[in-house]
Amino acid sequence: MSIGEVLTHLRVEFPDTTISKLRFLEAEGLVEPERTPAGYRKYSWEDVARLRFVLTAQRDQYLPLRVIREQLAALDEGPEPAGRQRPALVAVGPTGEVPHRGHIDSAPVDVRLSRSDLVERGGVDESTLTELERLGLIVSRSPGWYDADALVIAQTAAGLGAYGLEPRHLRAFRTAADREVGLFAQLIAPLARQNDPAARARAAETARELVGLAQRLHAALLRAGLGDALGQ
Repeated sequence: MSIGEVLTHLRVEFPDTTISKLRFLEAEGLVEPERTPAGYRKYSWEDVARLRFVLTAQRDQYLPLRVIREQLAALDEGPEPAGRQRPALVAVGPTGEVPHRGHIDSAPVDVRLSRSDLVERGGVDESTLTELERLGLIVSRSPGWYDADALVIAQTAAGLGAYGLEPRHLRAFRTAADREVGLFAQLIAPLARQNDPAARARAAETARELVGLAQRLHAALLRAGLGDALGQ
């Protein structure tokens, strides 16, 4: 398959995948498609399975590329059953667990919603959305339009609202996120400022990994705290 055909195949499950992403994963040595005499990439089904393994590990476990590379190397060293044409690679976490998805919404990264669409899909009323915007929790990317992050925030606020939490109670989340943004920006800014496309791709990948690690840490801290409250 050509890189375009692979992209079409993978976007069914990973809608935010791009050509640049596939080239970046190749540059990182996670997949090695063959090349035609003219230099065009040609992917096998095994290459596609490896890419799905990588994308699943990133999406569901937020694993850094170093860990994913080690897992792929371990699989490469193991025996391969005869006659298998599509390896059934399954991404696992650091302790060997098989991940399961638990996303609130599967909206694509390039979603573009009007205010009325956000109210309807986010499950919030107009006054709640106005308050979320006033507190800086939701920001329109262009006049009157909202992205996938705004949708997730609205849905989460609606879910917390069912337990009696109001937008004003969520201000602490905004404050904590701003602190993390400032901290992580110091790490990725040197790469993002470079004109080299590979450096910018590495900056985007680093940002994604940092966000995933921060989410895991936040969830673990909440579980630990609530465990004390429950007497566990």
